[in-house]
Amino acid sequence: MSAISGNPVADIVAGLDGIRGDLEANAPMAPLSWFRAGGPADVLFTPADADDLASFLRQLPAPVPVLVVGLGSNLLVRDGGFGGVVIRLGKPFAAIAALDGHRVSAGAGAPDVKVANVAAKAGIAGLSFMRGIPGAIGGALRMNGGAYGGETADVLVEARGVDRSGALRVFSHADMGFSYRHSDVAEDVIFTQALFQGRPGDPAEIAREMAQITDARSASQPVNTRTGGSTFKNPPGRKAWELVDAAGCRGLRRGAAQVSELHCNFLVNHGGASAADIEELGEEVRRRVLENSGVRLEWEIRRVGRALLPG
Repeated sequence: MSAISGNPVADIVAGLDGIRGDLEANAPMAPLSWFRAGGPADVLFTPADADDLASFLRQLPAPVPVLVVGLGSNLLVRDGGFGGVVIRLGKPFAAIAALDGHRVSAGAGAPDVKVANVAAKAGIAGLSFMRGIPGAIGGALRMNGGAYGGETADVLVEARGVDRSGALRVFSHADMGFSYRHSDVAEDVIFTQALFQGRPGDPAEIAREMAQITDARSASQPVNTRTGGSTFKNPPGRKAWELVDAAGCRGLRRGAAQVSELHCNFLVNHGGASAADIEELGEEVRRRVLENSGVRLEWEIRRVGRALLPG
């Protein structure tokens, strides 16, 4: 990638040595987000492998902001775009393998559903809950992703990643510091791989369990729409969707953005909604829930980047 006048981050990245992955300046981010909204990234980097990622991070000046994305299922990039480097973990980080001892190895870019499928075919039980997580393994590690009675903390043996200095790191289960939808691992670590522990199971029975999860998700959530998954974290002892519903927000709209009528902890872009429309709708929901119940909902969707300046 050659230097580009007016894009200082692209100019910096163009000067890095020996980078083998793909680099794109002023890269559109809307296609990489399930919401299909938001502005461009200064630079999009798709590393060739973990060593390429480490080399890139070692050379990249520390002040340059970095954002890692997987499938973009719980991501909202604001309309002014992301001022820095977005790192997308592509095919080299999507390998999945069933191992001896009822274990599964998965790259951080592997979709959770595919990890569940590989485990099921190998007769490895305990990972079926991943069928209900609309994201990739890297996000599951970062957020202790879970669904339908299971979560990442239940099955993780260890994770691997690269920190902001370019050092390769290994994290035990204890190192992860898991809690509800959270890991204590430093935000600058980019996860690259995970090892999961399952248990012996019958492939046919596991397949039936996963089919039940698929049916339940299809019946209760707005799948196959422009959405970002669960919008707000469940407060302790409460359900976010119930609080949103009780505040009269089911079906609430801002432009083409709407609180789903099927599951009101989901925001939906019906086409043409800006990132600002989606975020402002979410903030209005938070305001109404606080006013109605006294509960301050926390965003589960990651909101990043710059607001679009007027004019």
